[in-house]
Amino acid sequence: MKKELIPRDFYIDKLIRSMWNGEIKVITGLRRSGKSVLLFDFFYDYLLGREVTEEQIIKIELAHSRSNKYRNPIVLCDYIEEMIKNDPDKDHYLFIDDVGLIKKVVDKENGGIEVTIYDVLNELKNYKNLDVYVTGSNSAGLSGAVPTEFRGRATQIHLYPLSFEEFYSHVGLDEDKALENYMRYGGMPELLSIEEKDKRQYLESLYEELYLKDIMERYKIKRVGVLNDILDLLASQLGSPTNPTKIANTLMSKRNEKISTALVSGYIRHATDSFLLHMARRYDVKRKSYFKYPNKYYYTDIGLRNARLSFKNYDPGNIMENLIYNDLIRRGYTVGVGVVKERTEKHSNQKQIDFVASKADKKVYIQSAFCLDDSNREFNLKPLTLTGDFFKKIIVRMDIPHNFYDANGIFHCNLIDFLLGRVEIF
Repeated sequence: MKKELIPRDFYIDKLIRSMWNGEIKVITGLRRSGKSVLLFDFFYDYLLGREVTEEQIIKIELAHSRSNKYRNPIVLCDYIEEMIKNDPDKDHYLFIDDVGLIKKVVDKENGGIEVTIYDVLNELKNYKNLDVYVTGSNSAGLSGAVPTEFRGRATQIHLYPLSFEEFYSHVGLDEDKALENYMRYGGMPELLSIEEKDKRQYLESLYEELYLKDIMERYKIKRVGVLNDILDLLASQLGSPTNPTKIANTLMSKRNEKISTALVSGYIRHATDSFLLHMARRYDVKRKSYFKYPNKYYYTDIGLRNARLSFKNYDPGNIMENLIYNDLIRRGYTVGVGVVKERTEKHSNQKQIDFVASKADKKVYIQSAFCLDDSNREFNLKPLTLTGDFFKKIIVRMDIPHNFYDANGIFHCNLIDFLLGRVEIF
């Protein structure tokens, strides 16, 4: 099957709106999510369509052997400055792919100071006729340093795997079949060019040979078995509140060996820094503050989560919750797990709202319910009635063909409509 390039208009629009804003555009995201294609194919074609010439676009793909010399930041800087000075009257665009491969070096000609890629990029920002775009895969290579190393002058654009909306627009299936496929295999872009029979093997190989080995090598993981057990546990207990202490105790019981909370916390951080996992913090709705623990963890791509478990333990309710979370953060919302208290004469019980999503001064409460019936109706709806405010309340379901408001003003929404953007969040 021919490899298909899927336009990522949502992100192209972000790049267009950030052009010539005086900042470095930093495209981050999970490896193989399409960062290079976004920049070197789609945005490149967009610029050419605006009558920018090929000579005005400086492209450096550091993963290619022919670009090895540019992994030295001094050599890189000299090359770029030469390109600009050769044509000083024109605007130039700089594309650097996989910028985390650039190494720190010592500049012996200038007193032995250390030079990093951040020094180079911060210096290049002084050229008024240069607009800079770079990609990076994880925080150790780039994204965690964006707020500090770029001195507050960087625009970060985080690229996610295909959303269901992007997936559905290209997969050629009806809505229900497309959702079934997406819930099983997720949205890694290359999947659309892979035969059905090969998708499981592709995702399992991607997880083991790329993401897992990348974490092990980058962070020099010594206890690989513990890392694997942590990832298995978080995948099998998708969306369940937990904390490093609880995980450490579970693993010590299983492995019959000492495992510290600090070790577990560090390994989880490596997985989130590599964009394999996301952490959702618990949020006290009434006090408007976050708890330190426990937190929830979701996979950036649900197909990778399923691959981690060899496509066993397929729970559509948990998968649905993960998809909703991913879609909310992709849209740019700040997302937490809501906690509200129900007070009775004798007790004060904590109730959970799956998601509290906010943007600027707007907020919405969202519950995820694969199926709503008498056995779980109060469990899902009661927390939404305890918030004590008038922000919109939504329950996303798989068992209704049409959307409606109930007597309590709670909006019941079909999952497909939600993921396809047919529903107004606020």
